[in-house]
Amino acid sequence: MGEPRGIFCSAQGCVGDVIIEQRLVESKEPASHVPLACSAQYCAFPVDGNVLCLWNTKDPSYQPLTLQGHHEPITAVAFGNTVSPLLICSASQDYVIMWSLDECRQKVLQGLSPRGVIMGTLLGQVLCLRLSPDDRTVAVCAGNKILMLDIESRSILAELEGHQGHVTAAEFCPWQTHIIISVSEDRSFKVWDHHVGSLIYNSPVLTAFPLLSLLIDAKSRQLVTGCANGQLWIFSLVEGHHYRCVTRVSLKKKSESFSRRVESRLCSLPEESQRPCTHGLEKGEEVEASLPILGLAPCDLSAIVSAPCVWGLSSETTSCLWIGSSAGLFIFNLANFELEAVLHYRDFRSLSIHVAGSCAVMSKANDDKAICLLTSLFGRKIVMLEIRVAALVRSQQGHDAGRHLSVLPRTCVGPTSPLCFTTAKESKTPPAPQRQSAGRSTVKDQPLVFHTKVRSSGYASAPHITMFSPKANTRKRGDHSSRRRDGPRCKEYPLESSPPTKLYKQRVLAHGPAAAHCVQYSAGDGQWLACGLANHLLLVFRADLSGTPTVFSGHDGAVSTVCWSHDSRWLLSASQDGTLRLWSLRRAELALCVGKDVFSKPVRSAQFYYVDTFVLLSSGPELQLLKYHIDTCKDEIQRYKQKSRCKRVFRLPTTGRTEITSLSAVNDFYSYLVLTAGRNRTLEVFDLNAGRSAAMTVEVHSRPVHQICQNKGSSFTTQQHEAYNLFATTASGDGIKLWDLRTLRCERRFEGHPNHGYPCGIAFSPCGRYVASGAEDRHAYMYDLGSSTFSHRLAGHKDTVTSVAFSPAAPQ
Repeated sequence: MGEPRGIFCSAQGCVGDVIIEQRLVESKEPASHVPLACSAQYCAFPVDGNVLCLWNTKDPSYQPLTLQGHHEPITAVAFGNTVSPLLICSASQDYVIMWSLDECRQKVLQGLSPRGVIMGTLLGQVLCLRLSPDDRTVAVCAGNKILMLDIESRSILAELEGHQGHVTAAEFCPWQTHIIISVSEDRSFKVWDHHVGSLIYNSPVLTAFPLLSLLIDAKSRQLVTGCANGQLWIFSLVEGHHYRCVTRVSLKKKSESFSRRVESRLCSLPEESQRPCTHGLEKGEEVEASLPILGLAPCDLSAIVSAPCVWGLSSETTSCLWIGSSAGLFIFNLANFELEAVLHYRDFRSLSIHVAGSCAVMSKANDDKAICLLTSLFGRKIVMLEIRVAALVRSQQGHDAGRHLSVLPRTCVGPTSPLCFTTAKESKTPPAPQRQSAGRSTVKDQPLVFHTKVRSSGYASAPHITMFSPKANTRKRGDHSSRRRDGPRCKEYPLESSPPTKLYKQRVLAHGPAAAHCVQYSAGDGQWLACGLANHLLLVFRADLSGTPTVFSGHDGAVSTVCWSHDSRWLLSASQDGTLRLWSLRRAELALCVGKDVFSKPVRSAQFYYVDTFVLLSSGPELQLLKYHIDTCKDEIQRYKQKSRCKRVFRLPTTGRTEITSLSAVNDFYSYLVLTAGRNRTLEVFDLNAGRSAAMTVEVHSRPVHQICQNKGSSFTTQQHEAYNLFATTASGDGIKLWDLRTLRCERRFEGHPNHGYPCGIAFSPCGRYVASGAEDRHAYMYDLGSSTFSHRLAGHKDTVTSVAFSPAAPQ
């Protein structure tokens, strides 16, 4: 047995700050694929084939406990779930033996040989053992069947048959103990009711490789299984979800993406903080290693990783798990399907094992230390590692990235801020009148100007006079104000509302192939719905879709963006023709048109900003701020001359001058921050009060983001102030990610809606509890922020759902 050894940390170069090799033993037999098991107090493994050895994880000075009773090599080991008495079960070709560790320890102290209870004989090749939560039943996975044995009577309670290959793993459901789930080399999983011995669910073939490991997470109600080629499959066990697949993850791709993000974070640190690794493998020694998922175990990061405490997103409800592979250990987040930390064995020169054949991990809740048991794939070594989880995670996390950011402003607008800009007309003051002497006063030749209309000239017609206008249905002002105050427009939006599930009304937007690219409700009152079409038209409906829509025409290309002003008087639209147009809703006419000559690149996104003070837009790699002035007065002589005007007051390029694919900012209240997504899959936050980039994160999605959507609430709701820092991004083929602006961390990921080629839109509900998304299967999907899979699937469309919007005034 080896002494505990400190291992150098590859990330920071400090001795023993992440991992310590506590014990080392060499077996007489090859230890490449021997079974391993870990509990809160012991680690168990077979040594020399048929001898079961146990190490004390709390005190390494304790002598190992060896248990002998098998004649054939041990093929499966499992600990019980109760603390007293602590049971361990071992299996081989000849016996299945149950050991009570308290009794075995007493026998050893008395100088006697410990003995276990034989549960079964000659059951076949057993690859997995699992004890029920109450330690009354043991599941023995022998060959392609599962034998349920009663521990007290040592009788067979049920025999579950149905798999076409060897059963490699099985788990009892923690909240329904009569259910057991198994995976097999036949590449499928099955759900059984072992009380009646019946099959509940049989999955299709998932992959071309055998399934090796299995975990059931009670917090998220999810089933996680891993296969030999490094694929991780996650299924929902929520009642009514019918074991639907939540997502499929490639561990190798996740590891590569995580390494690139960590490298970019380390490169952004000051030079004195960058410590090169001197104890890892030298350049050129790195070899390509497969990542079979050998083991899965729960991991508690609630004290390390923070999450916003809104709508079920707290760190206490976020589940993580350990993934043990031949190349290293990975901490995987089940909420956002991302890696939180990676530990490669090859990065530690002093570690005795660099390629593992078997792996078992155990970490207790609210404990900074984890225990890992490894066997060598090409040798006879077995080691026990102690991992300091907090040091591992924090060494690979971002360093204060975005922690100072908030949608709600914390400081006043600076004197040099672009947000202080005022137009020349507003800032110009008329000169003080100068008194001239009567002697020097002269009459100069000036053009004759009529400041009022001359009726006799014939240039203007007489005004229309209404001879009689009856005042019918008059109301007192008190009644009118009372109606506005108590009417439906001022009704509070319920925060605990349920999502829409039924079709309320349907309208045909256009006859012919004219797709709807974007829809948006008026934010101020929620009474209007604007739709941008591919046939160059912009339609405005009433919120209840009644009546005839107002048609706005003038674009020469498909309308790609629509946005309402905060007071719902103006409507902004951007088109593929390169123009930006501002419309008057009351007059149903064009108020301002900004042509192609103003922008060097096409406008991809545009919106009102800073409570309608500016127009914010993206053109190529630049973020631009326009100050506008609307003048709708009519001039009978120059009626076609546009009096409204705008001026570009600020422009800011992105880091690396990459093209902006989407932007978002809050307009309902004053906020300094603008979110942008780049063609190179980066997410950048700009502080317009300071006039610079505030933070950036790379590899946001596997493809460029086509929409950023912030949780803006509405004028009819009041959410927690932390909730306004949540925003979502979406990309074709990569689902939806929910982010916290304060940390720039992905908190949750939503997958399940088919979106592989067409950019489908997303939207937050006014209460902030739901995210809706379009999809290519002619449905709209509804996600709850507390779950990673969809809660409702809304039908009714006949083609791809391209855009979604919630009414800000009332649940639909």
